[in-house]
Amino acid sequence: MSATSNPFGQVLVALVTPMTADGEVDWPGVEKHIDNLISHGADGIVVTGTTGETSTLTDAEKLRLVEVGKSVSAGRASIITGGGSNETAHAIELYKASEKAGADGVMVVTPYYNKPTQAGVLTHFRMVADATDLPVILYDIPGRAGIEIKYETILRAAKHPNILAVKDAKGDLSEVSRVMNQTDLLYFAGDDANALPTLAIGGTGLIGVTANIAPAPYRTIVDAVNSNDLATATAAHRALEPLVRAIMTHVPGTVAAKYVLHGLGRIDSPRVRLPLVGPEDHEAAIIEDEMALVRDIAGVDLSRFRPDRNAAAGGALPKVAGTTR
Repeated sequence: MSATSNPFGQVLVALVTPMTADGEVDWPGVEKHIDNLISHGADGIVVTGTTGETSTLTDAEKLRLVEVGKSVSAGRASIITGGGSNETAHAIELYKASEKAGADGVMVVTPYYNKPTQAGVLTHFRMVADATDLPVILYDIPGRAGIEIKYETILRAAKHPNILAVKDAKGDLSEVSRVMNQTDLLYFAGDDANALPTLAIGGTGLIGVTANIAPAPYRTIVDAVNSNDLATATAAHRALEPLVRAIMTHVPGTVAAKYVLHGLGRIDSPRVRLPLVGPEDHEAAIIEDEMALVRDIAGVDLSRFRPDRNAAAGGALPKVAGTTR
């Protein structure tokens, strides 16, 4: 089989959406954050994904995030729009509009909540892929969507010329190997802890939450794997472990990432939109204890870490409600 060329990049950040204390998008903060990530090794930015709080963003905000991302990246990184919808018609419109706004690719999550059969999942993916000329990443995350993309469905979807990749948050690396043996699909780790394991079995890269805080070590891992230098990749993977644990295991990744980014002075507020709320006191204490174990990660100066539990408390109700069903 011919290898699929990669239009997405390898170190992709599942971008948090910086917000003001009252829950409005902090547009200057978005620009600053994206620029910082690209400057430190990210070659792809996924806006409006789960980590970007897509469920509570309006369609207008989603499209503006694509436009701002394109403007800031200025060709240095791909801008991929995530999210989608559990209504096929809405997803199609959103991705068509994202293409017009300049997106370089789309990431399509399995329809959540309504739990379609695999035939419905496949139809959803095919119709979205038919509606745009952009390359498509399928997003397999049964823990959030309530359904997985089964092996046979992935094989059938892979026949579509626009469907080029999978973001795997299922964590079944034996199935990933099986799919890669049968298709040309590119695989991206959707769980931060699985970035190196996925690369080690032939995956393409990662779409990471922790990369909001530290893209540089993920760049190190990817470059080392590309150079067949497993020792360097493993050392970076091990150094990242406590940071990944801090961000990914105690509260939703968005909440922890914003808490830490604010504590490092990288965003002006750790606010999230309801129903997400900032970490409660005991959760914040655990995150801070985990952060105390982080050592020598490029681009992360922990001597400047000043977490603010009060600023993070609660969640915001924005002025305009989102439109995701």
